[in-house]
Amino acid sequence: MDELHRILKQQGPTPAAALIRQLGISPATLSRRVRASAGRVVRIGKTRGAHYGLLDEIPGIGARWPVWEIDPDGKPGDRGHLHWLHGPASYWETRPGKGLVYEGFAPFIADMAPQGFLGQLFPQRFPELGFPPRLRDWQESQVLQALALRGEDLPGNLIIGSLSMDRFLQSETRVSDPQDYPAISRELVARGGGSSAAGEFPKFTAFDGEHHLLVKFTAGDASPADRRWRDLLLCEHHAAATLGAAGIHASLTRPVQQQEQLFLEIRRFDRQGPRGRQAVITLGAVDDAWLGPRDNWIQAARRLADRGWITPEEHRRILLLEAFGQLIHNNDRHFGNLAFFWEPTATEPRLKLAPVYDMLPMALAPAANGMLPNRVLEPPKPVAALLAVWDEAVRLAREFQSRVVSDERINPSFMALIRTGGGERP
Repeated sequence: MDELHRILKQQGPTPAAALIRQLGISPATLSRRVRASAGRVVRIGKTRGAHYGLLDEIPGIGARWPVWEIDPDGKPGDRGHLHWLHGPASYWETRPGKGLVYEGFAPFIADMAPQGFLGQLFPQRFPELGFPPRLRDWQESQVLQALALRGEDLPGNLIIGSLSMDRFLQSETRVSDPQDYPAISRELVARGGGSSAAGEFPKFTAFDGEHHLLVKFTAGDASPADRRWRDLLLCEHHAAATLGAAGIHASLTRPVQQQEQLFLEIRRFDRQGPRGRQAVITLGAVDDAWLGPRDNWIQAARRLADRGWITPEEHRRILLLEAFGQLIHNNDRHFGNLAFFWEPTATEPRLKLAPVYDMLPMALAPAANGMLPNRVLEPPKPVAALLAVWDEAVRLAREFQSRVVSDERINPSFMALIRTGGGERP
């Protein structure tokens, strides 16, 4: 193996000055070796601070792919090329010789990768790829193959690879009728289908003629767990309505009853019209790429505000959502359940909070074995970081409770559990 290749394979992207020193050669000799690499060595940057990386070839797709951005009108635009390098590292070359380098996956790849309920069905939808049936068994190369070969309908507004772009251009946006939801849900569970979106709750994607939707659904088998999930989906609807009525952007939702099943339509904010898309990134992808450990929304919001990546108003809004989530007993406030609009090619992200989603009292969700938590949930008390928003959050939580207990579709026994929340100011 060439010594230059060996160093780059071992070290990942490396500054030119370090390579010159380690190889004991001149800058001119380094340039000649790079040209002689037949394109396997990639120059990153055009100044004296340039780095070099070694392409890490993936069977069937290579190591360099075009990237397109789909705008809100559904028109694709060229956004450069993505290189997969030894390290591992991602180099997004947004224009010749210039771009962004990330350790491991670029943050948008982390959000596009198949995950959650729909992601688990990806191997069933595309058996020709021969991927392991469990996502946790996938290699990094298989994630990239999924994006480059079958990535025409993934979260966000980017498409990677010519084949995925061809599939997007050849695809049609079909209108779904709510009367078809039961059949869609049965087929989805049995054979797989839909696009990837985070979360484990059973769901599928749909288009109602104006808006793209995520549609969550219950089993409809009248079991205690099924009835509880029905109540929780209605709670998700009421939580979104409560926040929206208070001027806090939340995903628009609509419960739909079909046969014995309850479906909750949730309007997608990464889609616009029949073909348009919006750039979206989760808090998890931001934190992993730029900030550090995933701890909690309070600390993450502080890190974002300290760097000027969100406004003071956005910072306060995240704290309010944290407090509201605590008060309605949503113990699933993970880093995939908070998202932002952003500009993917920015060196540092400038973030605008996307509509709230997946806000519901998950502390009352059935366990994996179907058992129902029916304990009395103690009203939480605030921590110092939430004092400034606590009174407002308490008012919102009480409004949420009022909406829930007024909904005749919700079981009275569940209402009794919801009434226990509320919280007080110390």
